[in-house]
Amino acid sequence: MKAGSIQRGSKPAIGQVWMADRWWQRLRGLLLRAPLARDGSQALVIKPCASVHTLGMTYPLDLVFLDAGQRVCGVRQRVAPWRAAACRGAQAVVELHGGALDALQPEIGETWTWRPA
Repeated sequence: MKAGSIQRGSKPAIGQVWMADRWWQRLRGLLLRAPLARDGSQALVIKPCASVHTLGMTYPLDLVFLDAGQRVCGVRQRVAPWRAAACRGAQAVVELHGGALDALQPEIGETWTWRPA
């Protein structure tokens, strides 16, 4: 997977972000990987993607759904293992460790841009 970061508007937001934009990367997602950092400093972007599941996960996820313009169009916090979440109009999803959004406080309509390393 490609490594990069996410910017909120013009400010850095998440320093270590991986991009899953191939079908096999999207299929695997976070399964069989080390847990993401609880502090929100790590994330996975899945693109294209409008819905995700947490089947097989051992910890909850915070999700930020992005539309085609990379604007936040939906947020789901602490999605428990063995659940699913979706957002109409989403083109990508940013997955973070459950609870990470408490500090980030995303707002609907703001731009989150993935930047390659």
